[in-house]
Amino acid sequence: MIAQDITEPRIVVLASGNGTNLQTLIDATISQAFPGKIVAVGCNRPRAFALERAAQAGIETFTVDHTEHDSRESFDAALGAEIDRHAPDLLVLAGFMRILTTEFVRRYHGLMINIHPSLLPKYTGLKTHQRALDAGDKVHGVSVHFVTEDLDGGPVIAQAEVAIAPSDSAEILAERVRTKEHLLYPIVVRWFCEGRLKMEADVVHFDGMPLPKPLYLAEESQAPAD
Repeated sequence: MIAQDITEPRIVVLASGNGTNLQTLIDATISQAFPGKIVAVGCNRPRAFALERAAQAGIETFTVDHTEHDSRESFDAALGAEIDRHAPDLLVLAGFMRILTTEFVRRYHGLMINIHPSLLPKYTGLKTHQRALDAGDKVHGVSVHFVTEDLDGGPVIAQAEVAIAPSDSAEILAERVRTKEHLLYPIVVRWFCEGRLKMEADVVHFDGMPLPKPLYLAEESQAPAD
């Protein structure tokens, strides 16, 4: 069950790999001024460095190895049991490389956010940087969105753009997008913990009002703007 009485919102982060976005969230939330706390980090890969990052920060970790389950339903049920043990108010996906079942997504409806390396609705799924280059796009970027049953299709909260240079490779572009990810994700998590952000009827509401379009990270100020 999700906690109902929120004093200091409890955050559970799920990751699968190196955990660079996790590290930015850890760095942000250790500040006394941050309105929430990461209470646990979960992973589907026992050797993921994200677990080491959490351990170094004194955060409890758990692993649900997807290779030990014969179906997505079995894995998601075990994962949900571990998550609920920490009674989170917010579930943050930070490079969690699993497609979640409809039942799991509905279980955390309105309480789960994800970061995706494209300007959604463009380029859901994988290899987003190369796809942007192949399409001849002039801009690329990152989106933070609520998670719904549609893969990378939940309502977008905020985005940040990156200009594509003619000399860019997928690897160079990915690194620049990652820099934006590290700026944007802690801001959105803060908004949620402050009670400024919610999803109602699959529409993003910010400060009590529906968002007509995603907020974006202004290049000059590095702060989100309308």
